Amino acid sequence: MNNLLQGINLYLIGMMGAGKTTVGRLLASELGYGFVDTDEVIAASAKKSINQIFAQEGETEFRQLESDVLSQVSAYTKLTVATGGGIILKRKNWSYLHHGLIVWLDATPELLYNRLKEDTTRPLLQDSNPLLKIGNLIKERESLYALADLRITLQEGETPEEISKRVLAQIPSVLKNPGIRNRE
Repeated sequence: MNNLLQGINLYLIGMMGAGKTTVGRLLASELGYGFVDTDEVIAASAKKSINQIFAQEGETEFRQLESDVLSQVSAYTKLTVATGGGIILKRKNWSYLHHGLIVWLDATPELLYNRLKEDTTRPLLQDSNPLLKIGNLIKERESLYALADLRITLQEGETPEEISKRVLAQIPSVLKNPGIRNRE
């Protein structure tokens, strides 16, 4: 497996709760890659939780930190990178993402809500109707997520291991597409 991507980074995009961190760790292990979670890097460097950054500095400052981290990470190779759900909102971030292979973990609002309903650490879900909020965020972001090289539609009850296997199985079909690797 460890030569499947020939060293190019694998970027996981998708909504919060899609499993980017969990699946990303499994993929990194299978590929013999390092693993980076951009949210974890931001929290560690800011010495604050993502919630605290949102509350104290606001989403705009958080998005800037996110871009800074992504630009640093994209300079490396052989990494699987779990990104924040909104990383796709800034056009500049796509220039970094396009250095690697982009995989969208796509999930329904209901699936995400069921995974996140007990999670109080998500600033964008501090809402009176979190299910509606998730659905609206997906609608806003879907056309951007769709720019990924590979879309993996998550099924209810599917394990992270099963999702990881599906990603690995579909990577060769994307790499054979001559348009993918010639974007840089």
